[in-house]
Amino acid sequence: SSAASDVYKRQLSCIEKGIRKMKAIVINEPHDVAVVERPLPVIKPGEALLKILYGGICGSDLGSYRGTFAYVSYPRTPGHEFSAEIVEIGPNDRGLKPGMVVTCNPYFNCETCYSCQRGLVNCCTTNQTMGVQREGAFAQYITMPVERIYDGKGLPAKTLALIEPFCISYHGVSRAHVQRQDKVLVIGAGTIGVLAAVAAKIKGAEVYIADVAEEKLRYAMEEFHLDGTILNDGPDSFKEKIREVTEGNGFDVAIEAVGLPSTFQACIDAAAFGGKVVLIGVGKQNLDFDFTVIQKKELNIFGSRNALKKDFEELIDIVKSGKVNLEKIVTDTYRFEDAGRAFEEFDKHAGSKLKVVIEF
Repeated sequence: SSAASDVYKRQLSCIEKGIRKMKAIVINEPHDVAVVERPLPVIKPGEALLKILYGGICGSDLGSYRGTFAYVSYPRTPGHEFSAEIVEIGPNDRGLKPGMVVTCNPYFNCETCYSCQRGLVNCCTTNQTMGVQREGAFAQYITMPVERIYDGKGLPAKTLALIEPFCISYHGVSRAHVQRQDKVLVIGAGTIGVLAAVAAKIKGAEVYIADVAEEKLRYAMEEFHLDGTILNDGPDSFKEKIREVTEGNGFDVAIEAVGLPSTFQACIDAAAFGGKVVLIGVGKQNLDFDFTVIQKKELNIFGSRNALKKDFEELIDIVKSGKVNLEKIVTDTYRFEDAGRAFEEFDKHAGSKLKVVIEF
């Protein structure tokens, strides 16, 4: 067919450029990371060949390394936060061309389930996220469907690799319809939590962030100019600090960005009567709690999973406008060859590191 012929020609072009094999990062099992050699991926109709430039290690990637992430299977090439240069691409209606620096939507949906039929493709019942249920982006070259590729609009490659985690946070904040003058608490000062706080600030809210790590709280406050921090140094002390900050009213919105039973409970406790709770964090543990408090407070509880095309497109424009310097979230950058050390040191020093980035 004509389409097959075009694919063959593009693949042949890559071979003529000397691109036959590549290297990829693999988590073979918990705490076992290797850099392996693989054949160049084959471009299928409707796809583009991308050269990876930067990749961010997500909390879920760290969970995969630790063996604590709920959705992953092994062996697995991790990575769903990335920027790339287009190497080969066919004619398309998106204005995408070889040489452009882009980012991508890494959540693959089935297009047929009830969620997909209603346009809720981010929570497809058989969702496959790159680096989790399917192979990820931590390789020198990958292929991607053209419709999942977004023009970076001239943003630096390192910045574009941070758009996806910002989308996760932004989507959660959007789920709660955060508005100007809302008082918002984010529990968890990791990348997703800090970016959720930033997203709420963009919406005009008064934003506080809580964590057990004083160093992370200090960094978030200094670099992103939030309204306040709360050290979560015990349930009773934490509740008292919430009362002080909110004059006993509780927060209009409480966002969980950790994935632990205790932090979800803390959000329930911190929310005002008639308030909203958003769960972004992912964990494996169960929570036994007094669910009647949901009725008593008339709480609105939102789950937030992945992100949508509009989240990516809106955030690329927001970052392009200069409203936020995303690269401030990066605390460490490693070479591709040092991937094993990147995971090991992130694991050991997670209390002091925010976004760890690999430069390909």
